[in-house]
Formats: sequence, structure tokens, C-alpha cells
Amino acid sequence: MAPKHLTADAVVRSIQELPALPAVVLELIQSLGDARVSAEQLAVKISHDQAIAAKTLRLANSSFYGLARQISSIEEATAILGLRTLRSVAVAAGLVGSFADIHCQGFDFAAFWRHAIGTAISARAIAQRVDIDEDAAFTLGLVHDIGRLVLVSAYEEDYAQAIEYRNAHDCLMYVAERHCFGLDHAQVGALLAEHWHFAPDTVAAIAAHHHPPEETHAGLVDVVHVADNIAHALDLTRLDDDLVPPLALQAWSRLHLQDDGYLQVFQVVEQQHEVLCHTLLA
Repeated sequence: MAPKHLTADAVVRSIQELPALPAVVLELIQSLGDARVSAEQLAVKISHDQAIAAKTLRLANSSFYGLARQISSIEEATAILGLRTLRSVAVAAGLVGSFADIHCQGFDFAAFWRHAIGTAISARAIAQRVDIDEDAAFTLGLVHDIGRLVLVSAYEEDYAQAIEYRNAHDCLMYVAERHCFGLDHAQVGALLAEHWHFAPDTVAAIAAHHHPPEETHAGLVDVVHVADNIAHALDLTRLDDDLVPPLALQAWSRLHLQDDGYLQVFQVVEQQHEVLCHTLLA
């Protein structure tokens, strides 16, 4: 197979041809870290998208949150769950529904989201323990592999060949992507995140989630890198050939989590993953 080397400009053109992400999802992601946004404003925006609102309420009423009574409106969900949690729930609901028409041979859409959801739960659990924004970590976990969806959507036949290359050489998917496209899903995901005006630290974390840079302090990229590895190690995709990417020990060390801390993260993921997958992917 002749490699199809993509340029950043070609990827951006492909992004512009993709179906638009729901406006409310973009606004929710772009509002991460913006203290000026009110819960009431976001509740109104979510309510205007019936599909996202319905899935948000279903998730809010699931055992994932264990609330004592049923929530019947987005406004009520805001009051009980809080702005930050509601934003994470609505982003998850909107993202999963936005790429539902992918039909690439060899690409397992459900497995992709099972991994993304597992990474999101793991990232939030880690962030809670190291005093990093847990909602930004959860959202980053959901979108860290979003570049794969761009490649699968825009270059369906080429990506099917990349999957064949991966299977034939028993390599990681990003290695196969680099062979077939000249770049990988992390680079493409960063271009998409930049195009969607995500926060700069989110763009940087998506770009480096397989190869965290040398830094002095733990950050979002360390959280998502370790969370991604945990999600692969726990076999959450249910794929027999799922490989665990190399772990950057400097990222693991910077988080300063002891063995019992990681065991708690594993337990949280195992307790919450099936509930969240059932609610979002049903």
C-alpha cells in the first residue's frame, strides 16, 4: 500500500467538510475554565437541543450519580449536580451522538467510545487525587482520540488499510497511522481541537497524549496519558487485540500517586464504566 501523506492543510480541509458538532457541545467545551459562564445560561443552551437534553437527563438519573430522586428537567439537574458536572454530562452525550454514521471496515465504533469513556472516568479519578481540574480531565479523556474519528470519517478506505497494516504488523494504531498517513490521530486531534477553539492546554494535551513532554509539574497531559494507558490495560474495549501503549514513566512519577491511589482509580473505573457506557451508547 502506498502511504497517503497528509499535510496539516489537508487535514484542516477535511475537518471543514465534517458534519458540524452541535453548537451547544462546542460552547460547553469552550466554556471550560470560564468563570463568567452561569449555570442558568448553560441549562438553557442544553435544553434547546432535545437529543442532548434527553441523554443528559438519562445519565443524571442513572446509578452513575446515585441520586435519591428522579430529575425531570435540565434546570433541576443543574441545581442538584452542579454546573461542572452537568457540563461534563452534556458534552459526553453530545459527542457520542455526533459521529454515529461512521462505517469504516475494521473500525469498531462502540469499542472506540468504550475506551474513550473509560479514559474519561480514569482521568477524572486521577485528577481528583492530584488537584487538577477534574471536569477538564473528564472531557479531555472523552476527546483525546478524536483525531481517529476525523481520519475514519474523511479517509474511510485509507483508514481501513491502516487497520489492515496494524493487524498485519501487530503494532499500535498510531504507528500504522504514521505509516499510512504520515501523521497520527494525536496530531490530527490537536488540529481539530484548535479548529474548534478548545483551550490551549487541551489542544496541547491531545497532541501529546502518547508522548508527554518533559515538564516539572504534573498537568492535564500527564493525567490523560496515564488514564489512556489504564483504560487500555483494563481491556475496556472488549477487543482481543487491544494493545497497551508505552507508558511514559516521567508522567506516572509526576502525578505522585501511590499504589493504593492507583488501585482506587482502577476500582472507580470498574464500578462506573458499564453504567456510563450503557447510558451513553444505548
